[in-house]
Amino acid sequence: MKKVVLFSLCVAALASCDNGAQNKSALQAQNDSLMIELSTRNAELDEIMGAFNEIQEGFREINEAENRVNLNGGIENQSAASKVKDDIRFISEKLKSNREQIAALEKQLKNSKYRSAQLKKALQNLNKELAEKQQQIETLQAELASKNIRIAELDEAVVGLNKNVEDLTAENEAKAKTVASQDKALNTAWYVFGTKSELKDQKILQKGDVLKNGDFNKDYFTKIDIRTDKEIKLYSKRAELLTTHPEGSYELVKDDKNQLVLKIKNPNAFWSVSRYLVIQVR
Repeated sequence: MKKVVLFSLCVAALASCDNGAQNKSALQAQNDSLMIELSTRNAELDEIMGAFNEIQEGFREINEAENRVNLNGGIENQSAASKVKDDIRFISEKLKSNREQIAALEKQLKNSKYRSAQLKKALQNLNKELAEKQQQIETLQAELASKNIRIAELDEAVVGLNKNVEDLTAENEAKAKTVASQDKALNTAWYVFGTKSELKDQKILQKGDVLKNGDFNKDYFTKIDIRTDKEIKLYSKRAELLTTHPEGSYELVKDDKNQLVLKIKNPNAFWSVSRYLVIQVR
């Protein structure tokens, strides 16, 4: 009887060990499945968070570009306008990229087994920020359009101003030439020297009178500037001034060849009576 009981106990023990092994194997399989699912979900979550971070970086770059765009102070030249346009173009491209990434992220979350109220909330915030940025870029584009009109008007005004400056410059140049011409005329004189017979031949000296008539040969005279021409070489040892010039305003001196030179000491006084100088030499 004891042998029968002992045998029964052994059989029961063996059956129990076999069931334990089976349970352990099932638990291991279940654990492996859970680990695979967890790994998959972690990879998916990493991908989702990576997309979130990339979108946030896009918004950060957009904010930086918006800070560079300042239309309140006005756009002074085409270079500044071009830079503003480039920044706005950059913002538009980033908004388009963010819009596409948010749409892809929405699709991924919709098909994902991973459900999270926080991720859903974060996605809603991204869409809200996207809409706000889109409104801001439209406002900037409208402001830039108005600034461009102002710039065009400014350019037109500058062209008009340049035209006025050119006209004024031309007018001033013409006036300067007129003044210079008048000044030159006011400071021009004519002189001639020659023998008595030479002066008669040119009708400069007629019956003892100098420049009595206006038919004398004016081409026989030499034109000078009274401000600079203050010495006249006469190439003669004897000379006499036939036209009237105040005493003390000039002198006749001899050069190293013992020939006379007329030196005008006071041009204004010397030429005050007549702008023609006639000298008879012997």
